[in-house]
Amino acid sequence: MPWGLRRYYGMGSLHFITWSCYRRKPLLCIPARRDLVLTVLELMRVRYRFAVIGYVVMPEHVHLLISEPFIGDPSKIIQAVKLSVSRRLAIAGEFSGRLWQSRFYDFNLWSQQKEVEKLKYMHRNPVVRGLVASPEDWRWSSYRSYAYGEPGSVRINDWTWWQEKIRRSAG
Repeated sequence: MPWGLRRYYGMGSLHFITWSCYRRKPLLCIPARRDLVLTVLELMRVRYRFAVIGYVVMPEHVHLLISEPFIGDPSKIIQAVKLSVSRRLAIAGEFSGRLWQSRFYDFNLWSQQKEVEKLKYMHRNPVVRGLVASPEDWRWSSYRSYAYGEPGSVRINDWTWWQEKIRRSAG
């Protein structure tokens, strides 16, 4: 997150989050590492109870579009994902050193128009970068969930935790 920008939590808005590999190196260029990011993201989605609206894992950065979590805040989610991925790679002997940049960028979305804009941006990112010819060819994004209704590694648009929150607040 650039210095001087503020994070706004507790407003019920969606968050477009970006974080990068250390010094923006392509440390996620290995497919198994991108798979691991998605596996950990799904574990954290369940643990912290938030909705994932969209995602893309690129060789040197990650974009997420998420709701605010029922437990914690988006900062805790990103910290947990980064830490878990780093530890799992270190324990497996697959990586040592710094994997992630320290900070992350968080943009609050206040309209459905911005939500659609960010989803399109994420899904087109691998095409624009020349990694694939078409968004459906990049398996580390939520595109196929939207285009074909296919389940991916991360469950998209699961708002069951929100129903629980409403039930609890109703008494």
